[in-house]
Amino acid sequence: QLQNKILILTICAAGIGGTFQYGYNISIINAPASYIQTFMNTTWLERTGVPLESNVILLLWSFTVSAYPLGGLTGAVVAGPMAIMLGRKMSLLLNNVFVIIAATLSGFSRKAKSFEMIMLSRFFTGVNAGVSMNIQPMYLAESAPKKLRGAVALTSASFTALGLVLGQVVGLRELLGGEESWPFLLASNMVPALIQLTALPWFPESPRYLLIDRGDKESCISALQKLRGTSDLSAELEEMLAEQAAVKGQRAKNPWELFRNRALRWQLVSIVVLSSAMQLCGNDSMYFYAAYVFREAGIPQDTIPYVVIGTGSCELITSVTCNMIIDYAGRRPLLLGGYIFMAGWAIVFMVALSQQTQISWMPYLSMACIFAYILSFGIGPAGVTGVLPTEVFDQMSRPAAYMICGSLLWFNLFLVGTAFPFIVKSLAHFCYIPFLVVCVCTALYVWFFLPETKGKSFLEISEEFRKRNFKTKTHAGFYKGPEEIKTTTL
Repeated sequence: QLQNKILILTICAAGIGGTFQYGYNISIINAPASYIQTFMNTTWLERTGVPLESNVILLLWSFTVSAYPLGGLTGAVVAGPMAIMLGRKMSLLLNNVFVIIAATLSGFSRKAKSFEMIMLSRFFTGVNAGVSMNIQPMYLAESAPKKLRGAVALTSASFTALGLVLGQVVGLRELLGGEESWPFLLASNMVPALIQLTALPWFPESPRYLLIDRGDKESCISALQKLRGTSDLSAELEEMLAEQAAVKGQRAKNPWELFRNRALRWQLVSIVVLSSAMQLCGNDSMYFYAAYVFREAGIPQDTIPYVVIGTGSCELITSVTCNMIIDYAGRRPLLLGGYIFMAGWAIVFMVALSQQTQISWMPYLSMACIFAYILSFGIGPAGVTGVLPTEVFDQMSRPAAYMICGSLLWFNLFLVGTAFPFIVKSLAHFCYIPFLVVCVCTALYVWFFLPETKGKSFLEISEEFRKRNFKTKTHAGFYKGPEEIKTTTL
């Protein structure tokens, strides 16, 4: 069907310049790390005649790496106001400006003999990723039909994983990962940006945004027709109009207003727990260990970069699989299964690391654990976490909820990146104990407190949370008129 094609093309146009960039820019910085550090040293030597000490080079490299999550945090904060004022689609288009600035800075950094340009470039790249990580799932979930909402919003995770794998491939020595070509590798993120700038303008804005935020019913119907075709739109439009009536007279909320609003208490707790757990579960740290474990397993140093591509491919395969089953399996089972399996593999991984030198086959078990841990993360937490803020918040609270989610994601990414080397130093082989605790606690939270959102309208989900938020006085959220007090207390 033509309409299914339009929805698929909308997903691709949003994804290629959206969350794809997040994954791509995380992985392209790894290959040229030693070349950039050498460039920092030679540049400083040319400027001052004195070479840099190794600890200063390491410090400058840390600043370069940290600029990315710092930019991401900035992007997450500005994403909310952008989504409200400019709309979802226009925000994604405008977001490409940050990547074009970043690509220009890093592409010309060697010619200009300025490593500061690389640091600034990583900051702007982070801003781009911070904006797209928040706005893309919002845009896609608001544009998708109810029965496909989970799968469509989850494509954000698939594009992240695709970016990660392509970044690893492009970063190989044979392509752009060599000593001469690293500025081109860092500037290659301009290509997805240009593709999005060319493709996305042809597709419609989020129908929900047009109707509920802008009050433009005609544009909303036009966007729905493009996305759904000539099929009967009355049921979907009726549902949107009901949501519009429910938020009538309200304005878009600020993040701090969400914390003060009792009617949003459990929604907020849920996204805070799940967004924090997504970075604190130790998945990114598995990539840190990958090269060491593969080397111990006897894989030649030259072939390790090719094997590392396998770890990224694992995440891609599982996120695509998750895409296919989320609207059948539901959100809770995928989250629960993901965190329970990760907790199990964390225990096995720590035992395998502690016996690495004693038992000959232990390095192979460690290798299996790395792949299994990444697979478990990809099947649930990686994608479902990004879908939930769209589903559990109404139209007026959604941008602020994504600001909170995004800020936590980037802050925790920075926290884990900074703290993990010290955790390894102090806990050695048992460095996964903090991550194990996070996985177990998150699984318990999902089991006891998170309702299923599969196949429900946004109003039905709000209703379910309202019952939880006002357990002792169920009717508090429904009636605004005079209350009749009834009691059985003597």
